[in-house]
Amino acid sequence: MTPSPTLKKRFLLSALALLPWMSHAGTSAVSPSPVETVAKTDLITFDTELKGRVEVRDNNYDFNSSVNGPQDASWLLTRFRLGMLVTPTSWFKVYVQGQDIREIGGSRPNNIGSFGADGDDVFDVLQAWADFGHDADGLSLRAGRQPLNYGDQRLLGNPQWSNPTRAWDALRLRYAQETWQLDLFVGSPVNFVNNRWNQSDYFSTREARNAIVSGLYFSSKSLIPWQSVTDFYLLNEQANKAAGAPGSPLGAVGKTNFFTLGTLMKGDPKKLHNWDYEMEMALQYGRVAGLDHLAFAGHWGTGYNFEHAWKPRLGVQYNYASGDDDATDGTNNTFQNMFPGNHALYGFMDTTGWMNLQNPQLNFSIQPTSKLKLTLDYNLYWNATNNDAWYGANTTSTVRPVNADARRASSFRGQEVDLNAYYKLNTHVALQAGYSVFFAGKYLAQTGASDTAQFGYAQVQVNF
Repeated sequence: MTPSPTLKKRFLLSALALLPWMSHAGTSAVSPSPVETVAKTDLITFDTELKGRVEVRDNNYDFNSSVNGPQDASWLLTRFRLGMLVTPTSWFKVYVQGQDIREIGGSRPNNIGSFGADGDDVFDVLQAWADFGHDADGLSLRAGRQPLNYGDQRLLGNPQWSNPTRAWDALRLRYAQETWQLDLFVGSPVNFVNNRWNQSDYFSTREARNAIVSGLYFSSKSLIPWQSVTDFYLLNEQANKAAGAPGSPLGAVGKTNFFTLGTLMKGDPKKLHNWDYEMEMALQYGRVAGLDHLAFAGHWGTGYNFEHAWKPRLGVQYNYASGDDDATDGTNNTFQNMFPGNHALYGFMDTTGWMNLQNPQLNFSIQPTSKLKLTLDYNLYWNATNNDAWYGANTTSTVRPVNADARRASSFRGQEVDLNAYYKLNTHVALQAGYSVFFAGKYLAQTGASDTAQFGYAQVQVNF
């Protein structure tokens, strides 16, 4: 399947918008780090980020070539961040970071989340926290607006692909040693809205959801000698699902209070003769939207790292999340994806969340140079049950209504191929580009439109 002329035209025109950003590029061979300082003293450190990404999407949401909707277009996403770290003493520090995001072009409304838009949010507070103690050694407390990012972000993530990303008004108590740490935290997710100060559910009078997430998360690098990661966690989510609110359970309203008990493990290829593996499993129980809740999800993967200058790796994985087989039995079995960083975990086009899912994958990567990495991923998708919806990566949108046609249809959603390139130009500049295509399966064909979907992007990020 070759890119359509329309997609190629959109991508070419939109990519021109990135050229001004590219003028910052240099030639150093040093790899870029996540945060570089633009100014620093013993007391105050400043950091800044500039990011621009052109996206071109066609049929990504409706799989319907006969309708040219607001999501079938191209746009430029920009993000600017400015942060300041103040360290008066070795045991106390304060960090404040502002963020400005814009969506330029296309026909989507510039409201965050509307038709999947990253949207606009003129300069607002992304982080504002104080640390007491030593974050990496002994006991410490972080209080204020901050990211909560655990494991592979399958349940709690700080997704940097998303232009707004995610923030929490939270408290985090940590005890850390050289090879392990234990976190106890509680927080409320921040809502990003343009033209007013962003507030979390806890402090906002406009939000009916009132979500509060707390948890205990243990992570070790050495508990099992041949594993680089051994994590155990217990999470709790409390919220309210109001009438008309999207997401699982479909149509249900009421109080939510459930626990997630899980583990994440990763094998170290240096200790396993070039083999690696990873496994995450999570069991949920409690109540969701007034219904009894019991659900399960898992991720299992393994791969081989070849001894070659280009560092090739070939891997396979399988992702599963339960769905609700009977909407009338008073019990919800749809796994709750919580507040994840789902991007690229189940395909780069972000059609899918960790809910009502079966997803085998084949993954291949090479590094021809120290600065260039190429990845090729092949995904297959099935519903766990056709009595539940196909949920998107944002965890709330659904691709098809759950009706008689959907229940009778094949459970095979389709297949996706992702090709991506990552280039570290120098210490400050990172480039990224990719192309994805989704071939519709029988589930789409038997429930509505089933045209091929395509996605292309090019991104530059500059850190100082």
